[in-house]
Amino acid sequence: MLLLLGVIGLILPVMNGTVFLLLGIFVLREQHAVAARAGLVPARWPAQVNGLGSLEGRMLSRCGAWSDWMMRRLGRR
Repeated sequence: MLLLLGVIGLILPVMNGTVFLLLGIFVLREQHAVAARAGLVPARWPAQVNGLGSLEGRMLSRCGAWSDWMMRRLGRR
């Protein structure tokens, strides 16, 4: 769906299709056969892959901390 919105956004002047294309690629990065084959992306851009992995880890830890805080506020823990 994100990739479809990205293509539509490239055609329509009111939407920025690049953002949706990048988000779609981010979601599908590990599921695509070409990316999974022989570690093509990590071999070519190791610094970017490591940076993306650390960013993803930080986002998950922040979301987990926020989720724990929200559950305590709602009295469910």
